[in-house]
Amino acid sequence: MSQYIFETKTEEETRRLANKLALLLRPGEVLTLEGDLGAGKTTFTKGLGAGLGVRRTINSPTFTIVKEYMGEIPLYHMDVYRLEDSEEDIGFDEYFNGEGITVVEWASFIEEFLPEERLEIQIKRIDEHTRNIIFHPIGGHFDSVCKELYS
Repeated sequence: MSQYIFETKTEEETRRLANKLALLLRPGEVLTLEGDLGAGKTTFTKGLGAGLGVRRTINSPTFTIVKEYMGEIPLYHMDVYRLEDSEEDIGFDEYFNGEGITVVEWASFIEEFLPEERLEIQIKRIDEHTRNIIFHPIGGHFDSVCKELYS
């Protein structure tokens, strides 16, 4: 599996990277987002939302599982941590094949529901400000998206 590593040194750089990515995405696409607490998952999602035209404040969906944000393209932000060891399907197909972009935090807990093609993103905290944001494209389309971002 190929990977693309981006280093950001500020929250603004993280948001800008996500914003650029948003401009290359199409409705119905799924991104998975992994990273420790405080790594920058919500910051990344805020940048993605801005690129999709979301005007509302984006925050973590920890207690609601899914938050929906309307923009030029809708953003569905999921935190499925609380579904660990659960067989519960909350209508994932409707989101994954819907009109928006879906971001799934803790996606390993719902692996069996994830679409075959997706962009897996891992955020690693290097120090207080620096992050390595690693893109693992699964599928030819996402590989092309990553190549375009990387150039």
